[in-house]
Amino acid sequence: MKGKLYQFFDYVLILCVTVLVTFGVLFIYSSGINSEGVNVSREYIKQIIWASIGMLLMLGCALYDFRRLARYAPMLFGFLVVILVYTRIFGRYVNGARSWIGFGGFGVQPSEFCKIFFILFLAWYFERSQQEDSRRRFVIASCIMMIPFGLILVQPDMGTASVYFPIFLVMCFVAGIPLRYILYLLIGGMLTLVFTVLPIWQTEIAKHTFRILNMLTVQKLRLLLIFGSGAIAMLGMFGWFFFRHNKYYYWIAYAFSILCGALILSKMAAHILKDYQIQRLIVFLDPYTDAQGSGWNIIQSKIAIGSGGIFGRGYLQGTQSHYRFLPQQSTDFIFSILSEEFGLIGGLTVFTLYLIILLRTIMIIKQTNNTYGYFIASGILGMFFYHFIVNVGMVMGIMPITGIPLLFLSYGGSSLWTAMICMGLLMSIRYRKLDFDIV
Repeated sequence: MKGKLYQFFDYVLILCVTVLVTFGVLFIYSSGINSEGVNVSREYIKQIIWASIGMLLMLGCALYDFRRLARYAPMLFGFLVVILVYTRIFGRYVNGARSWIGFGGFGVQPSEFCKIFFILFLAWYFERSQQEDSRRRFVIASCIMMIPFGLILVQPDMGTASVYFPIFLVMCFVAGIPLRYILYLLIGGMLTLVFTVLPIWQTEIAKHTFRILNMLTVQKLRLLLIFGSGAIAMLGMFGWFFFRHNKYYYWIAYAFSILCGALILSKMAAHILKDYQIQRLIVFLDPYTDAQGSGWNIIQSKIAIGSGGIFGRGYLQGTQSHYRFLPQQSTDFIFSILSEEFGLIGGLTVFTLYLIILLRTIMIIKQTNNTYGYFIASGILGMFFYHFIVNVGMVMGIMPITGIPLLFLSYGGSSLWTAMICMGLLMSIRYRKLDFDIV
């Protein structure tokens, strides 16, 4: 069955993307204005070029039959591993992370594009393993996720690495993985994060020593706790095996294996991440504990958002960005500039556009008959939702600062092209939702 050209495109998605990208260009331009009212940056020109190329990529992906990507998914994942290893060894240092490659003034961030390869490969695996045991599927899928997650974490780029986690969880959920397996990884991940940041929280924010936290700061106590929880988990597994799968033993093994794993992984994370990176994760709890350092970003961002009021100061009338109080203002804190100049109305407009994109994605997931497309769209949903919630929460001071861009608005070609390619894939899935053999 062949379709007319205009039928390939989802005009609701195209409209939302166009408006968001336009907002992005406008406020990237505004971020380049200095206190004298002169634009000292050409970032907006680059963003226009990237947006134009991105539109072509989005429309091209909409025309392309996404089902053909299945045959290349393993190859693309292999390329993902190679390019991330290359980046870790030979990449450029940007903002403390070796996460860029390129020549001269041109550079790309491979970890952004690798999100697409990861989604395509995990969707390929889930489609082909539907008849396998759920536990086996979950373990293999977890190993698949840990490869890019680990390679990006050691760059170290904790923000980008964290995006792979929600993508994985959403895809596991729609793949029918039992909820207890998903919660196992989710609780373990959250507990690892808590154990990693508690020592820094104790010294930098609480400024008080808690004896219970000695288990995380005293090496011998930590090792004792690791071996103790690991031993209890093993006993629980033996009990579950020998006493005819008694659920009591199962949940003992479940809980203590999470504790043991979190203690081990948090120790590894503390070696990989620097103290200032860990402090950025918790300073939002009380930014004034380091008002001139890690807390500066949040304080200035909240001032910018609050000063915008209902209707904003007016386009190009913002002070926080023009006087350079906002760091990384064209990337991580672009929403702060928008809220200062367009106020609550502008912020709600962005919220509405993102909500439409997310609801449209859910509709595509529900309507498609193609299993591979179903999994791809689910991964894209997890990525978009996480980017939006974390970035907006970060600039409002209610979530940690992780350096995650606001897709379509933040300055940067890699993240913009990744988001627009994903939009094109959604359109391709929507048009081929009945799974006919379409050219």
